[in-house]
Amino acid sequence: MPTEVLMPALSPTMEQGTLAKWLVKEGDTVSSGDLLAEIETDKATMEFEAVDEGVIGKILIEEGTEGVAVNTPIAVLLEEGESADDIKEGGSAPKSEAPAKEEAKAEAPASTPAASAAPAAPSKDGERIFASPLARRIAADKGIDLASIKGSGPKGRIVKSDVENAKPGAAPAKEEAKAPAAAAAAPAGPSADAIAKMYEGREYEEVKLDGMRKTIAARLTEAKQTIPHFYLRRDIQLDALLKFRSQLNKQLEGRGVKLSVNDFIIKACALALQAVPDCNAVWAGDRVLKLKPSDVAVAVAIEGGLFTPVLKDADTKSLSALSAEMKDLATRARDRKLAPHEYQGGTFAISNLGMFGIDNFDAVINPPHGAILAVGSGVKKPVVGADGELTVATVMSVTLSVDHRVIDGALGAEFLKALVENLENPMVMLA
Repeated sequence: MPTEVLMPALSPTMEQGTLAKWLVKEGDTVSSGDLLAEIETDKATMEFEAVDEGVIGKILIEEGTEGVAVNTPIAVLLEEGESADDIKEGGSAPKSEAPAKEEAKAEAPASTPAASAAPAAPSKDGERIFASPLARRIAADKGIDLASIKGSGPKGRIVKSDVENAKPGAAPAKEEAKAPAAAAAAPAGPSADAIAKMYEGREYEEVKLDGMRKTIAARLTEAKQTIPHFYLRRDIQLDALLKFRSQLNKQLEGRGVKLSVNDFIIKACALALQAVPDCNAVWAGDRVLKLKPSDVAVAVAIEGGLFTPVLKDADTKSLSALSAEMKDLATRARDRKLAPHEYQGGTFAISNLGMFGIDNFDAVINPPHGAILAVGSGVKKPVVGADGELTVATVMSVTLSVDHRVIDGALGAEFLKALVENLENPMVMLA
């Protein structure tokens, strides 16, 4: 029976996307892992792989189509011995259209391409079990009842890896996923039409929201409405760091390495999270998750929005390694070529607007992170030295936005103290 290829959820926030380009055509034979299409998500353009083998019998969604909802059939895959005529004679596309709509109401989009459809395959009361031909053959060879397997393919379809990982006689997996609790409805503001009417007669340009801007709006609204923010501020004297950075860059010039102040800030935050491990945590609904490694996210501005790529294990990496990795992530972020695993996760984020001349600002926490550091520019200011004499120093202002559910005030202050010590005594970061 022909099988639908569904629009995948290629990122946690993806509800719809643009089918940018087909990499196959009708009549092409594909195997599991072959590239089928390029899909634009709310964050990036990504390649979509086949999870089954077969022949592309019909393309249902033309390339360039925008607003294709997750789990919408985009193509039909034919099994061995089937032809395009089978689609018209009762193929899967016409029959499953209604059930797909019912399932979409009950389930949220999944977070990975392999699980882009939600529920397990029906296996009781005489309903059909959906499985790829290869999965059926392996199951028959191993003596495994397909009814005992929960599929990870589109719409719960059982694929090769599901059968290979199953044991003969295994009991059916219990459906544990529950629909997330509906968030409290926010007070509705004026409608778009009402706002447009206010400016009737005035010249303006209407800008259509793309997927990234919609996601930013939704997530930051959620953050400000649900996260109890509080703010801690410190001034940091940078003269020792700037002198040390200049010395290192001269020594690293032959290797083509040039360290930025931001590289030192990333390293200093990573080490401070290790020094104050209770700050290396995220909010997880009914619990707090404390991470062991320091995975630090850094905000990167791109046209129309921003990314927060994550530098994993930043506490264990050298300054030059962090610098090279950050440059690579920032370049690919601006080209929208980051993979989801490169901007998901982390416990802590850095947003640096110092290069734009901003003295200080308050950043919004990116859930589920426990905190975010807003970094301002280094400015020459008069300060009182250790000897009591008035002198001039380069001073950088930072503001730590903290989720009070995760981190208390004294704990946040302890983290900032560790951060200041790292940046004002940069040599210790190499110890």
